[in-house]
Amino acid sequence: MRYGYFLTEPQGSDPIGGLRDQIAEAADDGFTSAWLSNIFGLDALTALAAAGAGGPAIELGTAVVPTYPRHPAALAQQAMTANAALGGRLALGIGLSHQIVIENMYGYSFDRPGRHMKEYLDILLPASRGEHVKYDGETLKADLKLSTPGAGFPVLLAALGPRLLRLAGTVADGTVLWMTGPKTVAEHVAPTIKAAAADAGREPPRIVCALPVSVTDDPAAAVARANEIFSVYGQLPSYRAMLDREGAADPGDVAIVGDEDTVLAKLGELERAGVTDFVGSVFAGRERTRNLLIGAAKG
Repeated sequence: MRYGYFLTEPQGSDPIGGLRDQIAEAADDGFTSAWLSNIFGLDALTALAAAGAGGPAIELGTAVVPTYPRHPAALAQQAMTANAALGGRLALGIGLSHQIVIENMYGYSFDRPGRHMKEYLDILLPASRGEHVKYDGETLKADLKLSTPGAGFPVLLAALGPRLLRLAGTVADGTVLWMTGPKTVAEHVAPTIKAAAADAGREPPRIVCALPVSVTDDPAAAVARANEIFSVYGQLPSYRAMLDREGAADPGDVAIVGDEDTVLAKLGELERAGVTDFVGSVFAGRERTRNLLIGAAKG
């Protein structure tokens, strides 16, 4: 299992410089990847291209870019440009986002999200490889060929339900998970996505699992803190479904917390479940937690 690190969006007057420092630190510490979310702050692709260009040889990923506000060819063009700036080190994570965001905030319809994602990938994937795309779907259309440099990078789908997991295994390079524990990975995510890839004659997909993590001698306090920080994810339907599958009442129940031995044991459980890349979102006890993850990353 490879180890990545979740970047935090820097505050202050130089957020790009702050990200550049975090990326360099992650590479120096032996992490194979660094990931940035795309919510309502920095645009993740632009920020990673600006902060990571000319930097150390570490994969830089988005976790994740919402699809609805961007035509797939426009996203392909942006991602190819970012990949060119990064010298081929981009991993493009994309996702549907959530109905409350897409409908209430952006004003788009969230009707039939599975259909939307299939049509989106039918355009995004060939476009991002530099192929001519002629497509006439129910909701998306394209007739173009991009000449943008930077073609060819892994595309990972934030897939939690069976339909999107099968889609991720059949045509994409894997999935990016959040708020998804080891039981759910072992019994639901890994079997579904691996079977889809095998049926399509494709290589085993990546399963990138991001979770809150904290090394501490007071796990109860850490769980309470995680519940406070990540409370919204217990209310969003897609994550709520994953927590329910896990038997978790609250987000803190899937956080990786405890002393060094406990956290290492939980990471081992994720690896046995089928996780290929663990991405740690350190939310408390930064120095102690980071030291453990550094040791795990260096093997």
